[in-house]
Amino acid sequence: MIFIINPISGNGRKNAIIAYLEKNGHKVIRTEYAGHAEIIARETEAETVVAVGGDGTVNEVARGIAGTSKTLGIIPCGSGDGLALHLGISRNYRTALKTIMAGKTVPMDAATVNGRPFFSVCGIGFDAVVSERFAKSGKRGLLSYIEQGLKTWREYTPDKYTIKIDGKEWTNDAALITIGNSNQWGNGAKITPLADSSDGILDVTVADMFTTLEMPALACLLMTGRLDRSSRIHCYRGKNITISRKTVGPAHADGEWFEAGTEIDIHIIPGALNVLVPSK
Repeated sequence: MIFIINPISGNGRKNAIIAYLEKNGHKVIRTEYAGHAEIIARETEAETVVAVGGDGTVNEVARGIAGTSKTLGIIPCGSGDGLALHLGISRNYRTALKTIMAGKTVPMDAATVNGRPFFSVCGIGFDAVVSERFAKSGKRGLLSYIEQGLKTWREYTPDKYTIKIDGKEWTNDAALITIGNSNQWGNGAKITPLADSSDGILDVTVADMFTTLEMPALACLLMTGRLDRSSRIHCYRGKNITISRKTVGPAHADGEWFEAGTEIDIHIIPGALNVLVPSK
């Protein structure tokens, strides 16, 4: 078993986690650059590979072991920790370590967006723009993300998208489109509240443009897992999803933004990954 840790994740928790792991005799490897965790995970002979960090670190480690017999463990210490929270993994590193030592292994789906693997959520529209600005701000943490979101909202206008899910096609103006293998962006914000990461199907949330006055009610539904009850929200499910738009722009996969074209293709890969979750 090895533990791969991203030194820039954790908001100060990483040093305590490293000290605790090393004190208990665990092998800890620190990443040195973007993509390093994927290489370490792919090349190690360890059968259990633990990602210590946020969704970005989890994504890298999972990319390195997906489709193999290796098992993913997670000690979440990032800004959002969406996949870990979806799976019921505690943000308390001691409790998360207990899950790794005594939890159960379950198969989990993976997915790709324009060939780029993701394991929690991907999206375009408002949240992708915020992800880009959040990354470029150089600041981490939930408060910084909220700050970028509020700044973006003041000047944001919706796009028109052509959406095709398993052969059914329609056109829709949307503030954002999120495709979820897990149920949330992170921090309990359940953007695809009905998602199940082991059912071989992706959940799609299309949000109509809404007013500033509607934000508090939508935020309440988002944080309580009832967003699908809003008339502004449209929920779909499918295995193969294509989204077309007129202009290029940002997209995100597990919170990491990238420049995407006018055609976005998303596909599910059922049972691609073994992951450790709490036994109860």
